[in-house]
Amino acid sequence: MLPNMAHNKEHEAEPRVYGYIRTASVVLTHIICVTFTVVIAVLCRPGKSWFSWHPFCMTLAFSFFMTEAILLFSPHGSLGRWFSHKTKVRIHWILQYLSVSCALCGLAAIIKNKELSGKPHFTSWHGLLGLITVCVAVVQAVAAIPLIYHSLVKGWSLAKLKRYHAASGLVTYLLGSITLLLGLSSEWFSAAFRESIWFLIAFCPIAAALDIMNQVSRAYMVKKRLQS
Repeated sequence: MLPNMAHNKEHEAEPRVYGYIRTASVVLTHIICVTFTVVIAVLCRPGKSWFSWHPFCMTLAFSFFMTEAILLFSPHGSLGRWFSHKTKVRIHWILQYLSVSCALCGLAAIIKNKELSGKPHFTSWHGLLGLITVCVAVVQAVAAIPLIYHSLVKGWSLAKLKRYHAASGLVTYLLGSITLLLGLSSEWFSAAFRESIWFLIAFCPIAAALDIMNQVSRAYMVKKRLQS
């Protein structure tokens, strides 16, 4: 059976209400990642200090750019659903490299702030995991180059590279989400909101991560079923 025919039959067999639910979930994730980023920007007012750039850049990197880069390939609620696959790939890379650039700026800002205040670097779980996450994001971006220039890697099929890229990308995204949550647990952020509001804001990266996990896992489970 041809892959397209199998995909169409599988899609038709699925109740339509599931598609509506998934579309609503993706739309909600778009709203969540934008709202969360705006809330952090308003709270930290980037530019008033070196530290203010840290939460802003990290949130922009992992909550906005990286989330939108992945959602671009969602079959439900993608903002680029009318774009060709080639165009989506280009936009995906642009968003991901913007994400890495913002993450590096956020890391540089907190290092500069620590040096000015005379405080030690990376002494908390948030700081250590944040450093690891930025390093992993950089490696992920560099490792994605063979997907664009496949001739650089011999003996590896493009399909296998895409699977590894998706799996490692999901790990990177989850690391970023956990780092954001640890940042929200800091005294600086906890003191800014009442407990009920804090839980509502902290739920944003959790909800987005769950939706991204669902998208990536479903995409590759479907491909595996079609190939079997």
